[in-house]
Amino acid sequence: MDLWRRTVLPAVAAVVATAALSACANGGGLRVEGPESPPPDTPTPTVAFGTGSTSPHPGRTPEVAVDLYKVRAALLADPRLGRYPRSVLSNCTVISRCLSRGKTVDVLHSGTPQQIILIHTLEKFVFGIFLIAVEPSGPRPVWILDVEQPTVNASPQGDLVVESKIWTIDDPVCCPSGRRVEVYRWNGRQMIKVSSTDQ
Repeated sequence: MDLWRRTVLPAVAAVVATAALSACANGGGLRVEGPESPPPDTPTPTVAFGTGSTSPHPGRTPEVAVDLYKVRAALLADPRLGRYPRSVLSNCTVISRCLSRGKTVDVLHSGTPQQIILIHTLEKFVFGIFLIAVEPSGPRPVWILDVEQPTVNASPQGDLVVESKIWTIDDPVCCPSGRRVEVYRWNGRQMIKVSSTDQ
């Protein structure tokens, strides 16, 4: 009996104490936030460049997931980047707070996909888009457009259709009453606006 008290009772007490303490925990643990750094070996999107045969569905552009850290670096190296987007990207240490991926398109008609990238505030207010060519050497900025709260799609003809919100003088900040639809087309050297309609 003496041996049982010395060996079994302390073990039972330890199990009961551990169970009691774990029942009090909220499961949240310690959360530490700081600058986000890119993963050491970020994989590159798997795309067969220039073949035009990467999609299992003919006529549909294959999806890609371009590396946003590399996009940020390429944009900051681009002299066409405006002052405000440059300031946002320079100070953006957590990439998901300032850049996000839009649709994958092939508006260059190259057979190699391009990625629409949105630049936004921390509150997800989008104030610009970038057309990024996904190339073996890395992402290459093709085109930059300053536009507020856009919806971007490729048309069946392969043009880029950008729908954005527009505010009239009486509109509150929350609620723009109009919209603008612009169509852009690649002419072999650059994106050109072929139409613009306000509604």
